[in-house]
Amino acid sequence: MLDVLRLRDDEATDEPAVSLDAFFEQTNATSVRIEAGDDVRRLIPMLDRLRLVEIDFPKFRDGRGFSSARILREAGFKGEIKATGDVLVDLIFFMQRCGFDSFAPEQPLDPIALKAALGRWQYVYQSSGDGRTPIWKLRHG
Repeated sequence: MLDVLRLRDDEATDEPAVSLDAFFEQTNATSVRIEAGDDVRRLIPMLDRLRLVEIDFPKFRDGRGFSSARILREAGFKGEIKATGDVLVDLIFFMQRCGFDSFAPEQPLDPIALKAALGRWQYVYQSSGDGRTPIWKLRHG
């Protein structure tokens, strides 16, 4: 069983995530798993039905999952977005900025390195899926 890091206060869903195709075949599914190459935009008309979207990272250098999370957040998805697979501690800060709020890495994360990664930068330069105000806006209103 993988350790899951959740940065949310609500209760985690216990429904297993199904594939994107199975999600559309099952009218009662509320959790979906996005594999590399899946088009997450297909979910946009169904966002009100979703509680959890798991986005798999088969290799750390496959960045498509970052775009998938950002697309969902920009479309208004408020549910949980979980990064699974080859999730590295040095990418968690950037994953969170794109909209991920839970993580299920293949390898356990060092708690000290995780705390450092999440608190490394007090200010950000771009708007993103995490809702943090960019430093330029703090300076200039």
